[in-house]
Amino acid sequence: MTDSAEGAVSRGPRRRMNYGEGREALLNAAVRVVARGGLRKLTYRAVAQEAGTTHGLVVHHFGSRDALIEEALAHAVRTSLTVSDVEPGTGKVADFSVGLSDMVTADPDIQAFQYELLLESRRRPELLPQLRALYDDYFDATERELSRMLPGDAGRPLTRLVFAALDGLVLHQLVFGEPEVTDEAVEQLRGLLRLLEADGEDASDASRGTSSDTDSPTDD
Repeated sequence: MTDSAEGAVSRGPRRRMNYGEGREALLNAAVRVVARGGLRKLTYRAVAQEAGTTHGLVVHHFGSRDALIEEALAHAVRTSLTVSDVEPGTGKVADFSVGLSDMVTADPDIQAFQYELLLESRRRPELLPQLRALYDDYFDATERELSRMLPGDAGRPLTRLVFAALDGLVLHQLVFGEPEVTDEAVEQLRGLLRLLEADGEDASDASRGTSSDTDSPTDD
């Protein structure tokens, strides 16, 4: 759709926003536009229409489409890390990823936006640094929580495996719905983590027992 055609569609009442509110609203609007129509649908006018404001305000805040994309991605990073449930901080398996399906249900656009940008990064490698930083933050949060739950450090390979399972569940829920399927799968994942937790504790107990036997004095 051309800008002129979009302008015809988007005409309507506009509301005046202050600077901070306007910028936040435009970034949220950009996320929704990309989540629902893909990156090719991201235009100044589409974002203005979604936000209920003027085309000129989008230009004023971002200056270029590339800047809008980059700042919307940075906004998605900040928002996702705020709402992420991978690090409750309790170290309890039962708390791990509680509310994952609710997070997807509450704001599917922010998740869909990230997957759209992941695919786009195959064609636009300049997007990779921010996407890599996003996933590194996810990995770090997951690894910290796993290390709280499991004896010893979790390690990156296990972290990637666990997070890949969660990431796949989010994607499947976005496509197929069925949050109850996500909940059932996450509970199965917790079951596997409980096995690792118990196995690690047994190994730790056995190690302590061996050390105690070695260090204990013997009778003459």
